[in-house]
Amino acid sequence: MIDQPLERLRAAVRRTRELALNRAGTGLGHQDADDDVGTIGTDGALGFDPFPLLEALHRNGVRVAVIGQVAGIMHGSTELTGDLDLLWDGAPANAPALAAAFTSVNAQLTDETGNPLATHPDSFLRPKVQFTSPGAGGDCCTPALPWGDLHVREILDRTIVAVDPGGLEVRYVSRQDLIRMRRALGRPKDLRRADELDFVRP
Repeated sequence: MIDQPLERLRAAVRRTRELALNRAGTGLGHQDADDDVGTIGTDGALGFDPFPLLEALHRNGVRVAVIGQVAGIMHGSTELTGDLDLLWDGAPANAPALAAAFTSVNAQLTDETGNPLATHPDSFLRPKVQFTSPGAGGDCCTPALPWGDLHVREILDRTIVAVDPGGLEVRYVSRQDLIRMRRALGRPKDLRRADELDFVRP
């Protein structure tokens, strides 16, 4: 196993690129993902590379945490993904930096029904926005989204910071919190990935 979380992610991005290299587009976005297969089966896997957006978030000083399967990969999951899901605190004072980061990578925003939104600070104050960018699409969520019994603000407080040799810092949720989030969602892919993380070396 590769020890460094960001190196694990870089290796997974390379494997995803190889897997999707000769695959034709299907027209399926991350919102169309199969509950068992996940977004690796959608067009999100074509050219998937979350690093440009992660680097933009770092440059703009945004305190945002990676959740979902990208976080799973950083913890050692072997399953590939085609989307990047993010969680931030939803504070209006932090929205301008978030909007600046997304604007810098030419990201496009939509609401949960697919209606376009301006890449503006106010758009990020929704419980969740969906985004697409040249390298990655996914969801950008806040604690205002219904999370059931999960204490999401506490999850944000417990995030881990991975740092690569070039100075890039990426926050991601802890392994135990990711397992809790997986089990709360309860889809086949989430339960399978939670079981996998239970056996990953901490």
